[in-house]
Amino acid sequence: MSVKQISVFLENKPGTLKGLTTVLAQNDINIRALSLSDTKDFGIVRMLVNDVYAATNVLKEEGFIASLTPVLVYEISDESGGLDKLLVHFEEAQVNIEYMYAFAGRNAAYMIFRVADTKKAEAVLQGKGLHSLAQDEIASV
Repeated sequence: MSVKQISVFLENKPGTLKGLTTVLAQNDINIRALSLSDTKDFGIVRMLVNDVYAATNVLKEEGFIASLTPVLVYEISDESGGLDKLLVHFEEAQVNIEYMYAFAGRNAAYMIFRVADTKKAEAVLQGKGLHSLAQDEIASV
């Protein structure tokens, strides 16, 4: 099952990221994973949160430009080669990864993958015995 990632466009200047985190904190929204990339003029924050719908609504109310993107989240073993073992399945299934980032859960590490065709990739990887996290599992890992 795919998870909804929130992407927020921020002007690349001091305080804009703090403004984003303040709005989320004031609304009791927990950031579970975050990736920030930037260019000279703007940045893109990609994140998974405990309540994607509340976060999206409050961000839009506060004037942030936010969009939702489906991503796949897989647990990886906390050992040397853990990611490599997972990527073997992506390679065998010929799933191209557009970008990825990670977060540490309470008992495991998790990789977040953006791929071109989320549903197809998930079906192929599920056929190889891999279970992707569902939206409701993000808050509890």
